[in-house]
Amino acid sequence: MNKVRKFTYPLAVLFGFGSWVRNFLFDTGILKSKEFDIPIIAVGNITVGGTGKTPHVEYITALLKKEFKVATLSRGYKRKTKGFFVAQAQSTIAEVGDEAKQLSFKFPDVKVALCEKRVVGVERLCKEDKKLETIVLDDAFQHRYVKAGLSILLIDYFRPIKDDYFLPYGNLRESKHEMKRADIIIVTKTPHEVKPIELRIISMNNKPFPYQNLYFTTFHYGMPQPVFKSLGQMELLDKKNSVLVITGIENPTPFIQYIGKNFKFHHHLAFPDHHNFKEKDIEQINQAYTSIPGENKMVLTTEKDAMRLQELETLSHDLRTKLFYIPIEVEFMNNQKETFDKQIIDYVKKNSRNSNLHQR
Repeated sequence: MNKVRKFTYPLAVLFGFGSWVRNFLFDTGILKSKEFDIPIIAVGNITVGGTGKTPHVEYITALLKKEFKVATLSRGYKRKTKGFFVAQAQSTIAEVGDEAKQLSFKFPDVKVALCEKRVVGVERLCKEDKKLETIVLDDAFQHRYVKAGLSILLIDYFRPIKDDYFLPYGNLRESKHEMKRADIIIVTKTPHEVKPIELRIISMNNKPFPYQNLYFTTFHYGMPQPVFKSLGQMELLDKKNSVLVITGIENPTPFIQYIGKNFKFHHHLAFPDHHNFKEKDIEQINQAYTSIPGENKMVLTTEKDAMRLQELETLSHDLRTKLFYIPIEVEFMNNQKETFDKQIIDYVKKNSRNSNLHQR
């Protein structure tokens, strides 16, 4: 065990106690959760980053927008703006953060709202759009001031919470026992080649109550897309090219493994999660690209990182023409897609403002 990490155990005990007190206050009604007469779906985790939250929010948003008028609401991690703010196509990363930027880019017909206080955010959304039918709360499992009608907890397949511990000793932001608040548990990033016995073991460890539905998802990596579409990059896409990989996400390992299996991997520049690229980073990227021998080379990055890289004005022109991102889509395993989709759609239908079945 890392010696430095051992000394963080007392801090983790204090962190865990604080988390327990907070949830106790909500459970006993001392701290109040506000309920709204609109279906609200909360998506989140109880660990630090890296569970694939953004692709799952995108999946649910894409599913709902087929039948309902939907909005998303998040705090807007690392944004420079304050209060209630609606992301627009022209919004910058500084204004809305990379996740909201990505959502607004993918769903221009969906209102992507930001607000540190989720109660205020929901109130503003409902007040400004009387036709709004449902709201997806992004990264909201811990944010209990809003009472969500359907709560979805994400767990990383490679970081099971069964044997994890509180921050900073472990990765947990809340006790593993708080899983009981989830209506749906999704084990994300499941390997395609996973054995049925492994899924059964995980199911036993992560489905403690009969009212909870457990699903397994994996990631499907799509065809690389140009970051700067105006430069006509697609003709320069060639899997025989040497690849420089740039990532600024919590856990890039699955992404790097995919690149290694499908492209001619050369070098990886890893930056911290939600990294704001500085001038020295741009110099490092330009130098790493230039150092790859020959002309048959390109740069691959994640969809989230592409949102930030688009705003960098000092990337070399040659690098811009060879810069692609790989889109990620969620896929449900074991033929669970239809069941999950039905559960989400049925919840919104039964709890809509116009439904006779809905009770506040």
